[in-house]
Amino acid sequence: MRSVRSPKYAVIKAFILILSFLTAWEAVAQSRSGKYVNPFGVMSVTAGVGVAYYMGDLSDGINMKHLGLGPSISVGGLYRLTEHVSARGELRFYKVSADQKYSKNAQNNLSFKTFNPDINLGIQADLYSFNSHARINPYLFGGIGFTLLNPKAKIDGEWHSLAPLRTEGIKYSRLPLVFTAGIGVSVKTTERLSLGLELCNNFVNSDYLDDVSTFYPNPDQLPSDLARRLSDRSPEIGLEPRQPGWNRGSAKSKDSYLFFQLRGTYLLGNRHQARERKKTRCPKF
Repeated sequence: MRSVRSPKYAVIKAFILILSFLTAWEAVAQSRSGKYVNPFGVMSVTAGVGVAYYMGDLSDGINMKHLGLGPSISVGGLYRLTEHVSARGELRFYKVSADQKYSKNAQNNLSFKTFNPDINLGIQADLYSFNSHARINPYLFGGIGFTLLNPKAKIDGEWHSLAPLRTEGIKYSRLPLVFTAGIGVSVKTTERLSLGLELCNNFVNSDYLDDVSTFYPNPDQLPSDLARRLSDRSPEIGLEPRQPGWNRGSAKSKDSYLFFQLRGTYLLGNRHQARERKKTRCPKF
């Protein structure tokens, strides 16, 4: 009687064969290059520049008349942990905006802009190993950090910070958590410099990136005339004031912002390599 091999056994066998092939391929690549470096502790500095895109209560889809794009810049570093994995940290700055006159909720007439810093730490996983010296290397990454919220709106020709005005009658945290996840690809241009593209989504643990989340409050409970005017801007376009309890936003989903950046990565190496370079630059006689 013949034994029948299960599909599970076949999948495990195929996985082992693929893993063995990749390991052998990396070994061949390393032997050809003749440049094996212990990956742990290898450091790189990074920088990026691109655009930021807002997704929240004041946008209800992509509108080509008003994308609300703003600049995004970042500086950071990578600390190599294994052949494929690095710890990653960055300081970033981004600007986004939105205006409801370009949306389906134009009757609310709300708008904002914000220029915020954020900081995050995470992990980057490269497709190809460090010592394979691949010229093109796709990667995935994820992390966690904080951003400082600073939404503003313009009225009577002046910009005003919205968070201190409590336009929905509540005080919200201006330093929420941010969870990041993205994908990128880097291309080695020299032995130390790589350039690439990166797409990163940033999920804010707050619905107040734009100062809009839930309902119109009772205007009598707001702290000032300015707060009342910026809370309900329908009268500015000739409409009746919104009634307390009417939807001003939607708290079902929280805000997020997207980065698309051109990235540069410069390999510094590890301490041993730094000492060797120093000896080369400063020979002893």
